[in-house]
Amino acid sequence: MKRIVILGAGTAGTTLASRLRRVLSDQDWAITVVDRDNVHVYQPGLLFVPFGTYREDELYKPRDSLLPAGVELRLAPVDRVAPDENTVVFADGETLPYDVLVVATGCDIDPARLEGLAGPGWQKTAYDFYTPAGSVALARALDGFSGGRLVVNPVEMPIKCPVAPLEFAFLADAFLTARGLRDKTEIVYATPLDGAFTKPVASRLLGDMLHKRRIQLEPDFAAQSVDGERRVLTAYDGRALDYDLLVSVPPHGGSDLMVRSGLGDDLGFVPTDPHTLQTKAHANIFALGDATDLPASKAGSVAHFQAEILEDNILRFVRGQAPLPAFDGHSNCFIETGFGKAMLIDFNYETEPLPGRFPLPGIGPFTLLEESATNHWGKLAFKWAYWNLLVKGEPLPLEPRMSRLGKWGVPTAGAHHG
Repeated sequence: MKRIVILGAGTAGTTLASRLRRVLSDQDWAITVVDRDNVHVYQPGLLFVPFGTYREDELYKPRDSLLPAGVELRLAPVDRVAPDENTVVFADGETLPYDVLVVATGCDIDPARLEGLAGPGWQKTAYDFYTPAGSVALARALDGFSGGRLVVNPVEMPIKCPVAPLEFAFLADAFLTARGLRDKTEIVYATPLDGAFTKPVASRLLGDMLHKRRIQLEPDFAAQSVDGERRVLTAYDGRALDYDLLVSVPPHGGSDLMVRSGLGDDLGFVPTDPHTLQTKAHANIFALGDATDLPASKAGSVAHFQAEILEDNILRFVRGQAPLPAFDGHSNCFIETGFGKAMLIDFNYETEPLPGRFPLPGIGPFTLLEESATNHWGKLAFKWAYWNLLVKGEPLPLEPRMSRLGKWGVPTAGAHHG
């Protein structure tokens, strides 16, 4: 019997395992998923914990409850991958052979990579919302916040869910307005990008929305250090932002496991073909989700689209066929804009977000590049779809490649990648 090993039981790894189990005979192929623990976190929900929309305990499910029968879940720390021997080596020295390896190890925040961020003031006046502990601590901080300067700072790219820092700024605006604190609070959005977002069309629209909500945009802000005692965030160009509350999106990195295995770049991300999802170093190793170095958004929708395409390419590989260059960088993201509304954007490597209706052309029910209450409820409903459909590999009315149907406008070719 041959074996597919998937490293990581997050969104990408769980979705792919569910899809592969349906199409590969369990008599011919064993599928083993490896992870450190049995806790699957609904990461999109972390944004809502600081504002009381979700409780932390609503965001967890056991990993084994999401995997189909016939998929083995191995819970153990991995020391390294030995690609020349086609084996995974666990921390206790035991080995697991594979015929096909899929890397879905995700990425994590690393506050220590920004000087001073993890020092005095961390989780006291400076917080993240990308971890369960961080989002819970930030909820307590917002509950006791009485006004001042709130600075939202994505330190550098890439990050998971590139729109999430913007969403936090918009939701903070609405939250503080409801509490009667908005006129006592200055909100600053300090970003390393030259605008509000990576895609120029969406960046202009979102930048205008920031302006209308009296959220100060500080573009090209390359953070150099944090002084937690003085509460100052400083950029390399000398700009300094005092803050009463700093909401940081710390630098991200891939898995140290990939670095130890010689499969990752300096940040731990896996060099991957942007269209086939085959790794560049080994033909029988594939990667998807946040673990890759692809210029696509690190978002759940991308992991879903990649899993559908990678399912086909793994089937082709095991049949001795070349994988197809089918992934086009497709991503779509709901962007919470506060006050019970959200916007939706849909784009890929080369095509800007365009206005229109999604997912059904001319019908929707969601609107693209436009705020609506329907989009907001769509974002909240995604939590049910995530647990019950997406990670279980069930069909969704979404094509893995971006469709131009139902959209209008002229795209900008060769735009910055999101």
